[in-house]
Amino acid sequence: MRVQGSVMPQMILPLLLVGGWATLITCISHFKHNLGINNILLTVLGFVVGLSLSFRGSTAYERWADGRKYWAGLIQTSRNLARIIWVHIDEREGEENSKVDILRKISAMNLILAFAVSLKHKLRFEPDVAYEDLAGLISHLDTFALDAHDNSVVSPHSKTPWKSMGEYLGFSFAKSNPRKLVKRSKKPLGHLPFEILVHLSAYVESCVKNGTLSLPLYQGQVMTLLSSLNEILTGTERVLDTPLPAAYSIAISQISWVYVMLLPFQLYNFLHWTTIPASLVAAYIIIGLLFIGSEIENPFGEDVNDLPLTAYCHQIAKELDIITATPPPNVEDFMGRPENLVLFPLSQDGYPTWKDRSKADIRAALRAKFVTNPGAVDGSNASTTGMSFSTRKTMESV
Repeated sequence: MRVQGSVMPQMILPLLLVGGWATLITCISHFKHNLGINNILLTVLGFVVGLSLSFRGSTAYERWADGRKYWAGLIQTSRNLARIIWVHIDEREGEENSKVDILRKISAMNLILAFAVSLKHKLRFEPDVAYEDLAGLISHLDTFALDAHDNSVVSPHSKTPWKSMGEYLGFSFAKSNPRKLVKRSKKPLGHLPFEILVHLSAYVESCVKNGTLSLPLYQGQVMTLLSSLNEILTGTERVLDTPLPAAYSIAISQISWVYVMLLPFQLYNFLHWTTIPASLVAAYIIIGLLFIGSEIENPFGEDVNDLPLTAYCHQIAKELDIITATPPPNVEDFMGRPENLVLFPLSQDGYPTWKDRSKADIRAALRAKFVTNPGAVDGSNASTTGMSFSTRKTMESV
């Protein structure tokens, strides 16, 4: 039975409590006085409990899913913004100007990654800048978080074994308040992800002024993507700061516990000593669903069931490195290579060969490509065996 990622550790004490309670009621009913009652409450309260747990679980999962959607949007927006910066922002003539433009483009790429990493730390209430994955990306920026740097925040005191055990078992009094580092700050922390967006906007403005980003189409796209990053920032903050209202959480928890504690009274007349294990099984299901809602309500933490934000940041970093690993593609270079089999799989001839032929020959070959392989239109797995022809053979067949 898998334990890691489950709520079983948090249910140990509640199940012991329910087991002891069910044993007490069963023993009293068997040896002293029958405490059994009509099981009509099983039906009436069961419907209410089921509806409450369904609402609790669906609300919590909706928050988890919203968090995943926002981070998927962040990955997509980062890709698009990096692509436009690397390909569509020109590099000026001259060795010195070209070198400056390349370094600035790389710095802008780093700011895209810094936005993602700083957002991760902000959603986890980690207000400092000296984290290993963040310091090298934003130490050159003038931000409030940099001014408020505190080593005790980056390297907090280790937890005692008792506190670690209490958190593992789900004791509310043992859980640390994640916001305490933010509240204890002696200086204004600012808003690091938003400040990074401001610096990115300043970079775009400089590119417009020096003419390296001259086309209005790309200017508009870049500003739209920056606005998308701001929307993602606001959306994740909404998910983080808008939990289920306390009145709902308390009421659903109380209703569930009342139902579980009434189970032995309703089951004894039918199950007798079997009431004890039956109550435990029912409590495991009901309380388990209740705890699952609490477990996934905040998807931005570091638990097993939380979103792997660090992995998402690593993915963005890797993709940015892929883009910057080579200069912006030169169309004349990669299009004109002999390896560019423009009419594959009909012909194994490359771009230079077809460039020497007439436009009529090219169009005739395109028609022959469809006639030879009509199954490709409806998605059928037509075999391509015997469909590679030389230019001469293709044109003769047409």
